[in-house]
Amino acid sequence: MEYTPDALRRRPDIEAADLPATDAADRLILDESASAREACPSGGLVVIGDAYGALTLGAAATGARGIRVHQDALTGERALAANAALFGLSDSFASLECAPELVARARVVLLRLPRSLDALADLAGLIAAHADPDVVVFAGGRIKHMTVAMNDVLRARFHTLDISHARQKSRVLVARGPHDGQDPQPRRATHDGLVVCAYGEAFAGTSIDIGTRLLLENLPDAIDAGAPAIDLACGTGVVGAWLARRHPRLRVHATDQSAAAVASARATAEANGLSDRITVVRDDGLALVPDASATFIALNPPFHLGGAIHEGIAPRLFADAARVLGPGGELWAVWNSALFYRPVLERLVGPTRQIARNAKFTVTASEKR
Repeated sequence: MEYTPDALRRRPDIEAADLPATDAADRLILDESASAREACPSGGLVVIGDAYGALTLGAAATGARGIRVHQDALTGERALAANAALFGLSDSFASLECAPELVARARVVLLRLPRSLDALADLAGLIAAHADPDVVVFAGGRIKHMTVAMNDVLRARFHTLDISHARQKSRVLVARGPHDGQDPQPRRATHDGLVVCAYGEAFAGTSIDIGTRLLLENLPDAIDAGAPAIDLACGTGVVGAWLARRHPRLRVHATDQSAAAVASARATAEANGLSDRITVVRDDGLALVPDASATFIALNPPFHLGGAIHEGIAPRLFADAARVLGPGGELWAVWNSALFYRPVLERLVGPTRQIARNAKFTVTASEKR
C-alpha cells in the first residue's frame, strides 16, 4: 500500500473522529526539512516525539532509511509499528530509548516540541552533546502550544535559531550550531522525607499534584503483602514509593506507558533506597500482568492524550485493573469529581465506596466481585 498520511491510525491508542493521527505541524516539519533530509546520509536522520508515525513514515516514504526514532508513549511506538507494517515501511526505522545512541552523529533531527520546557531542555542538551556538529534540528508544533521561552531553551544549546513562517496555526524552530551539550539528569525534590525524581517529560515534574496528595493521605493502613501492590499509571513513582516506605514487607509493581515516567519512577525508587522492592515496567496499562493476580491497585488516571483532554483513558485503566484483581481485591483511585467516574467503576470493577473528597477530587475504593 502506498503511503498516505490520511491513512495513519492511532491504534492501539484511543481513536475518534476528533482525534487525528497527524496534523498541520507534522506537515510543516516535513516541508521545512525536505532539502536537509534529501542531503542527509542513511542513518543520519533522527525523529523525536512523533505521535503516531507521520514524521517517520513521511520521511521514509521519500527514501529515508536507518531512521532512529524515540516516542515517549508506548502506544505511539506501537501505532508507528502498525502503520509502518501497513505501508511496507517497517525496515526503514528503529525505535530507541532516549539515550546518547539515539542522536549520536545525527545530521538532521525532526522534533515535535514537547509541552514542558524541562523536557525540551533535556532533548536539546542530549542532541547538542552527541549529534554531528553540523546537525540541523527542525522543532515544530501547534502555535497554541508554543511559547517564546522555547526559543530561549534552544538558544542555550544552539548558536543559531531561525523561525519559520506560520502555516495552518503551526510553526517550526530551526536550530543549528550545537554547543555545551549535556545528558539529561533527573531533577529532585523532597516532600515530607520522600525524594521525588523526574525527567523533563514526566507529568507534574518533581511536585506531588493535589490529586495524588489526597490519595496518599487516604490509602489504607493495612495492605496484603502476599502479592505485589500495583501502582498503575505510576508517573514519577510517588505512590509506589510511599507504599513501599509505609509497608516494609510490601513489594510494588509500578507501570506506566511513558518512557520518561518509567525512568523517573526508577530514579525515585533508587533515591529512597527502595529499588529492591519496587519494580518499574513500561507497559500499556497492565498488559503484562496476569489475570486475577493482584489484591491491591492504586491509580491516579491521566486524562490527556497528547494535547487533547479525553475521558476515555480512565475507563480503559479501570477495566484493566478489574481483569488483574482477584475476587475481593481493591482498586483505590483518585479522580476529578466533575468526571463522575463512580458509576463507571461500579460497572467495570465492582461495588465502590467513597473514601475522601475535597473541593476538586474524590478518592474511591472499588472491590472486585
